[in-house]
Amino acid sequence: MSLNDSISNLLTIIRNGVRAEKETVDIPASRLNGRILDIFKKDGYIEDCRLMKNNAQGTLKVYLKYQDKKPAIIGIRRISKSGLRIFRKKDELPRVLNGLGTAVISTSKGILTDREARKLQVGGEVLCYIW
Repeated sequence: MSLNDSISNLLTIIRNGVRAEKETVDIPASRLNGRILDIFKKDGYIEDCRLMKNNAQGTLKVYLKYQDKKPAIIGIRRISKSGLRIFRKKDELPRVLNGLGTAVISTSKGILTDREARKLQVGGEVLCYIW
């Protein structure tokens, strides 16, 4: 499996796990992946995320969330790619499904949701959308 783009890898593993109705998925650990998963957990898209120390890097075990056998994640999409970076100013930050979804943004203050970035009045690179 190619790990050139860790964010795309993270999103694809989660998307495939939800489609296969798995309870957990394993993702290679990194600080960036951990922060994105913390945002997903805080916004209620996943149950939990734990670091498993099985080698030098470790893996993140992600517990997917379902209600009445329906997944909490309806859609997940990578926006800024390695070949085309997408940056937005503080007054141009996207709203996913008119505020029902979440945009994950890499800013000078760290990895934030679109709502947090608006509150702090910072722009940055739009990493992904989740709804």
